[in-house]
Amino acid sequence: MSADPQQPAAEWIPATAAALGRELGAAVDGGQFPGGVLVVGQTGAGRAVVGRGLVAPECGGARPDEHTRYDLASLTKVLATWPLVGAAVRAGLLDLDAPLRAAFPGLPSPGGELTTGQLLSHTSGLLPQTGLARYQHTGRPLAEHLCAEPLVSAPGAHHRYVDRGFILLGLLLPELLGRPLPLLAGELWRGLGLDATAYGPLPRDAHLAPTEQRLRGAPRTWGIPHDPSAALLGGVAGHAGVFSSAADLASFAEHLLGADGPLPEWFALSRRPRAAVEPGLHRGLAWIVTADGAVAYHHGFTGTSLYLAPRTGRFVVLCSNAVYHGWDRTRLAGLRGLALRSLLPGN
Repeated sequence: MSADPQQPAAEWIPATAAALGRELGAAVDGGQFPGGVLVVGQTGAGRAVVGRGLVAPECGGARPDEHTRYDLASLTKVLATWPLVGAAVRAGLLDLDAPLRAAFPGLPSPGGELTTGQLLSHTSGLLPQTGLARYQHTGRPLAEHLCAEPLVSAPGAHHRYVDRGFILLGLLLPELLGRPLPLLAGELWRGLGLDATAYGPLPRDAHLAPTEQRLRGAPRTWGIPHDPSAALLGGVAGHAGVFSSAADLASFAEHLLGADGPLPEWFALSRRPRAAVEPGLHRGLAWIVTADGAVAYHHGFTGTSLYLAPRTGRFVVLCSNAVYHGWDRTRLAGLRGLALRSLLPGN
């Protein structure tokens, strides 16, 4: 299925929602995960919401809808860190192509020589294994530890998706902007009307989807980040830790796809290719972008995705707790592939 830009939204939205809903329902009926919710929309032309399955067995008969909150995992990168970096760039506090040391003189090498653009585009050469536990109780700031680590490749040479760059930005932004990360992000989200979006911990209830039971007999991860590094950082990090709803993600998509303003301008700049990911895909600033520039998207490990088509104003939101039964990354492959194709121009 591919998008026909000439197809009226009144036809495209329900047809796409139905096709994606069937794929989501098949995964849920097949026992891949408890349930999930999709939002398919076009700016100025409405949305369709499709929910399938249950929030989770722990939540009784509660069905997922656009207001159910999910652990976003790496969608934190584009919902919190990326827009805050954009605000800092607009304010002249950060230069995408200047060494971090220009804004943070105390950072050690080699990390202090990296640029914000390299961190956002996953071309920094930072270590791919997160493993922050070894830095506990050292008395040294974590940002200094991360910058002192050896690089695995020359900065700017290779695309390698790692959490470290966004962890580092999440540590540095509060120092630059003068307030803790949850306050900075919260002010951003409230300004956009994203009232269900927040860092945890959140109270357990039937409107919040639990994720994984890591050890048999242990409590299920619920209201705290599934990501172990975000949990180690107290639930607040630049790469993971945010919870939100499909409705809020759809509103965020509509803001990014708007006609003008600082956020759409930052999104446009961020879609410029900076590194090849694989044939047909490039990495911009945080976002993956198709080679023709038709779609920009990002995933979260827990089972979340956000797809945007700037030329048509169309978008697809996916929220699920696909890690409920473990880390099988193929559970959403078919659905995610279909979502991407639904926004590509017709061949």
